[in-house]
Formats: sequence, structure tokens, C-alpha cells
Amino acid sequence: MAATILVVDDEAAIADLVEVYLRNEGYAVRKCGTAADALTAAAASPPDLAILDVMLPDLDGFALCQRLREKYLFPIVMLTARVEDMDKITGLTLGADDYITKPFNPLELLARVRTQLRRYTLYNPGGAAGAPPEEYEINGLFIARHNHRCTLYGEEIALTPLEFSILWHLCANRGSVVSSEALFEAVWGEKYMDSNNTVMTHIARLREKLHEPSRRPRFIKTVWGVGYTIE
Repeated sequence: MAATILVVDDEAAIADLVEVYLRNEGYAVRKCGTAADALTAAAASPPDLAILDVMLPDLDGFALCQRLREKYLFPIVMLTARVEDMDKITGLTLGADDYITKPFNPLELLARVRTQLRRYTLYNPGGAAGAPPEEYEINGLFIARHNHRCTLYGEEIALTPLEFSILWHLCANRGSVVSSEALFEAVWGEKYMDSNNTVMTHIARLREKLHEPSRRPRFIKTVWGVGYTIE
């Protein structure tokens, strides 16, 4: 069955362009011009991935992203004309998995959609048919890949596919320091850029979800100038 992509953009020309490229790749597409319509569409039938414009007439894309993250784990790609780093950080902090600025190359958007769907399929139930269950338990932190479950001292922790991928990679390399470059290239599957603060933003969000004290984290520790480790 084809993956369903929810495209939320009040600019009809942009939404139509994205739809053409997605449909040419075999994806099913649902378009919405407002945040309210997008929430209704997601509630009726959750998509496999959502592409959200930041500038919407009723609710900005950041707020919509936050609302969606309260209920759903599917990947979210932000699409916006804003280029400021703070806007990017805001989107990632609120649960977005990727961020593309306008004007954009439709082929790049397709590549990012494919990457996010691959990751979502891999780290969610049914994504690795026949694969044996895999899990880690580290000082009260439990993470299982076969059912995308993470708990901390028995409390369920809701992670996005991207957050799960990061935590899983760190747990799989427990005791070793994983550089920001290695972590980015392993999880995002793209070349790391020196100015990229994406890893730091997602680590901060993970620590928040794990109730980590900022100065003395119990799980994800920073080795300054090197990277991150779980001991």
C-alpha cells in the first residue's frame, strides 16, 4: 500500500507542485490549506508523513506541529520561507523531523521524504518483518526496537521516530563516545556540516523527555569537543 503524505500549505501553487512530485513517486496525497483541516484529516486517518508550511492562516505550522506531536508519531517535515536558525531550532524542538526552506528543490524534498519514511518504517512496528526483537535496558531506561517502546523507570516515554533513532544508536554504542558527525550521518543519512546544530537540538529534546538534569545528566552525557555517550 502506498504511503500517504499530508501536505498542509495555504499556497495552492506550492501544494499542487508538491502533490505532483509525490504522486509521481507513487505516494497518496491529501492536501489541506489550514491547520484546522489538517488536524481533522489526521484524526480521521493518520498519514504516514506530514509536510507542514509554517505560515498558515489560522495557526502557525509550529503550533500545528506541537498539536500533532501530542497524538502522533509519524514524521513531520517543516516547509517554510523562513531561513533563520531560531525558526529551525523551534521546529525541531517542537517535534519536527526535518526542515526545508522555500524556494526548494522538489527532488530534495522527495529525498527527505523517502529518508524519513525509511526511518519511520525501520523503527516502528511492522517495519522490519521477521527481524528478531531487540532491546536495551540501562539503569532504568528501557528501549525496544521491535515495538518502538521506550520507558524510564516504568513510565512510558513518547519518542518520535527520529528521537528513537538517536537514542537507539547511542544505546547500541553504549560505553563509546559517538561524535555529532557520526550520530548525524548514522541517523539522518546525510553528510554532516560543521555549522549543523540539529544534533544538539534533538539531544536537548531527548534529555527533556528523559527528565535529565541539565548540569548532571544521568543518561545522555556530553563529552565536550568529542560527542555524546550513554554509560
